[in-house]
Amino acid sequence: MKKYGYTQEQLARVCSKTHHHSTMNPKAQYRKDISWEEVMADKPITYPLTRSMCAPTGEGCAAAIICSEKYLREHKEIKDPVQVLASVLISGRERGDYDQDISGRGAEIAFRQANLERKDINVLELHDATSFGEIFQTAQAGFCTPAAAGEYCSSGATALGGELPTNVSGGLISRGHPVGCTGLAQAYELVTQLRGRAGERQVKGAKLGMQINGGGVIGVEEAALGAHIYRKVE
Repeated sequence: MKKYGYTQEQLARVCSKTHHHSTMNPKAQYRKDISWEEVMADKPITYPLTRSMCAPTGEGCAAAIICSEKYLREHKEIKDPVQVLASVLISGRERGDYDQDISGRGAEIAFRQANLERKDINVLELHDATSFGEIFQTAQAGFCTPAAAGEYCSSGATALGGELPTNVSGGLISRGHPVGCTGLAQAYELVTQLRGRAGERQVKGAKLGMQINGGGVIGVEEAALGAHIYRKVE
């Protein structure tokens, strides 16, 4: 906030947007609209974060079935497959407060693996253990500059119908964050979107989806992080 001018209101607007997405997800832990003013007025956790901006505790499960291209060709009964274009797992490191973050490094590798650019991504799932995570990782992954991230993410650009729909599942703050399966829950959301089965929250024309998910702490960044890109198979 000190370096880039992010405001608590921008965090609250991002939070309100993501909670609205959850109202369209029957699998979300919390499905409730909350205005940005209500987010601001909610119970303080630690400034600038209020309760609504923070992921709840919870339990849950998620799974993925992965097969080879050869297996897929041999089993024509499998419908609407989704291709994994990039799969990255990297470790955290000690760094300066404003050096490139692990999510930025992971995203760079993922885009190289997939031979894609940021503008190609249609739907994005980020690790918003707090709503700040969306602002921070959107910038780190290169979808906007760090200086512009607060304004960009709170402008409606990352809402359903915006240019980069982000956390349309409701994110960790309302879909839930049962830690061990959070990354697979993101994968489930993206595959559901790419198959066109997301109902009210469907991102129109979604063909490419990306997820970034991290955990643990080393210094000022996550101890480990995964970045994945998926493509709808036509």
